[in-house]
Amino acid sequence: MSASAPFKLLGLSGSIRAASTNTAILATLAEKLGGAADLVLFPLHDIPPYNSDLEGDLLPPPVRALKRAITDSDGLVFCTPEYNHGMSGLLKNALDWASRPAFASPLKNKPALSMTSSPGYVGGARAHAQMHETLLASLCRVVPRPQVVIAGVEAKITNGRLTDAATIAFCLEAIDDLLNEIRLLRRPAA
Repeated sequence: MSASAPFKLLGLSGSIRAASTNTAILATLAEKLGGAADLVLFPLHDIPPYNSDLEGDLLPPPVRALKRAITDSDGLVFCTPEYNHGMSGLLKNALDWASRPAFASPLKNKPALSMTSSPGYVGGARAHAQMHETLLASLCRVVPRPQVVIAGVEAKITNGRLTDAATIAFCLEAIDDLLNEIRLLRRPAA
């Protein structure tokens, strides 16, 4: 990739609903990044339940594709709903697969930004905390910044896109922080 090429970001939504607000948030951000980065969403529909018997040569093709997409990206953007005070099982399952082998997975040292959304007034803050902990345990470089938690999300989505200007601006600031983390990692050692 040339120095002028945009950064490659991989977006993972914690929901596979057709009208997922989390997928809508990521899709909106992908459209709003301009030339700063390319954000591509990776669907988690086909990721099977984690099974350590299937690691190595037996890795299911959808999991192999997920791990390749993570490896090929410069950074990760996660957006999940909150279910029972935690992140979605779908996203947790994908992270369990991607975190293998331990200490040498494609998540190791990968810059990551986490976001949550909820129809409730705390915006998925508890899911955000759980996801943050899982990403740290997976050795991701979680971007240190204020939490991106989107409360009352259903009122902020129209026709499958995030439309609340203040929320869009805050999310784009968070992606700028992610891009700065990627730039920092690319700097030559002094």
